[in-house]
Amino acid sequence: MTGSPLANPGATRALLEAYGLATKHSLGQNFLVNDHVIEKIMDLAELGEKDRVLEVGPGIGTLTLALLAEAGRVVSVEMDRELEPVLSAHAAAHPNFAYLMGDALRVTPDQIAEAAGGEPDVLVANLPYNVAATVILRYLQEVPSLRRLVVMVQAEVADRICADPGNRTYGAYTAKLALLARVTGRFEVGPGNFMPPPHVDSAVVRIDREPLVDAARVAEVSAVIDAAFAQRRKTIRNSMSASGFSRDVLDAAFAETGIQPTCRAETLAPADFVRLAEALSQPASQ
Repeated sequence: MTGSPLANPGATRALLEAYGLATKHSLGQNFLVNDHVIEKIMDLAELGEKDRVLEVGPGIGTLTLALLAEAGRVVSVEMDRELEPVLSAHAAAHPNFAYLMGDALRVTPDQIAEAAGGEPDVLVANLPYNVAATVILRYLQEVPSLRRLVVMVQAEVADRICADPGNRTYGAYTAKLALLARVTGRFEVGPGNFMPPPHVDSAVVRIDREPLVDAARVAEVSAVIDAAFAQRRKTIRNSMSASGFSRDVLDAAFAETGIQPTCRAETLAPADFVRLAEALSQPASQ
């Protein structure tokens, strides 16, 4: 099992002191200090020597060092400029490591591919919690080469990612994510595994790319999902009509798909939204 030499309080504290660093709450910095958690992440990631791995928010490189032991190439994206000396030292010691300084929501897929020596295959990261949900969906949409994501997120976000229809945590985000991928693993990580301990529980989720629709149709189905959930307490017919869909067109689509216009969006499975979007697109094409 692959671990990390930095995944313990003593090593983490020593490195921070050596570089004169402190954790930044504004950037969601809570350093992982339990090697068993690293090992479980690596088990879920199932990396091979040919894999190009993308990491978002490497921090001081705790998870990075474990990734470098198994992957062919690792490229990390880090926003905190004060961490660049640490990442630079890792790069000097590991020829298969590169990093980009910048916002993960602004770095382009082309920049990542250039740094990684090709398009990345897997995303493995202890994500900054304030942007985790957005990062996951964005990279699934914009980096089609990614076949798997193994990400540490706030437990509340993991609940949204993993939710089933009818569950109170199931929403537009869950349904849109399911258009692209499927959750295939999860384990919980308590606050005591970090330094400093965060005020929230965490979870690691594995997401495998298994699209329900062609990439060209994702935006179309996502727009239907957004409209359906726009006014969550209303029926799907009322919510979607308030978002600009014609009631006559909606009624025809509901009749064709067998979806009840009086149901609420959270009761529909992602595949139902795909069928609804298909039915709604037909009048416009005739």
